[in-house]
Amino acid sequence: MPGPKTLDPSSSPRALLGAELRHRREAADLSQDDLGAPLFVSGSFIGQLEAGTRRMQADQARRLDEVLGADGFFVRNCAALKQSKYPDHFAEAAEAETAAITIREYAPLLIPGLLQTEAYARAVFRGGLPTHPKEAIDELVATRLARAALLADPTTPLLWVVLDEAVLRRRSGGSAVMAEALQHVASLARRHRVIAQVMPFSAGAHMALEGQLKLMSFNDAPPLAYLQGLGTGQLQDDPATVRHYELTYDLVAASALSPQASLALLESVAEDYAHEDDQL
Repeated sequence: MPGPKTLDPSSSPRALLGAELRHRREAADLSQDDLGAPLFVSGSFIGQLEAGTRRMQADQARRLDEVLGADGFFVRNCAALKQSKYPDHFAEAAEAETAAITIREYAPLLIPGLLQTEAYARAVFRGGLPTHPKEAIDELVATRLARAALLADPTTPLLWVVLDEAVLRRRSGGSAVMAEALQHVASLARRHRVIAQVMPFSAGAHMALEGQLKLMSFNDAPPLAYLQGLGTGQLQDDPATVRHYELTYDLVAASALSPQASLALLESVAEDYAHEDDQL
């Protein structure tokens, strides 16, 4: 059997573990299903680990070391995955986000993190963490803004968001902050970097009323759905469950305003906020 690859764990722990897992599995002449069985996970989950779209857990690392005779490699390097700058409930989703080729998100209350301006993000964090010191808020804001580096590529990932009208009307940070935040989303839409729609209040009830939904697809791994609540988050990979959420998103997008009408509303509301600020 060939020796393990020489990789730098500090460059990308998920990439290292995924590449090494695939290397050792193929060297052992095991399919993804074969390797998943003793871990009580599906073959598609093994594929997600290899693609770096799922986070390896400590108990899985121990079992992989045993099954693949890896001499503690996965346990040692799995520890690096714990060093995430994101909250535990979001860390795995944030890591998957960086590998996604498409991201579709329904946002019921806030502008999605990838589209937030610094002032808007600061207002959101300060509202949610009123007693945190300024330095802690600064770090959270910087981490959130860094995620937007995904949009530096002109085409990948494809980002498609549906904003509930409540997102536009909730004055997070005041009129000036809201004007800038909505203008930023509109600018990205005008440059064709994102697809943005607005779900108007007039649409009434719809399938995603109960909360935020993010869907991610990948070149070499099955799609994922991420659901987020107050201080909680769930990453779903069950195919039937993900298909249900894909249908949910499709119906939400079908009920929302068209991209052209949504852009007009975003710019109109942003202008109203800017006008309010001018009058103060």
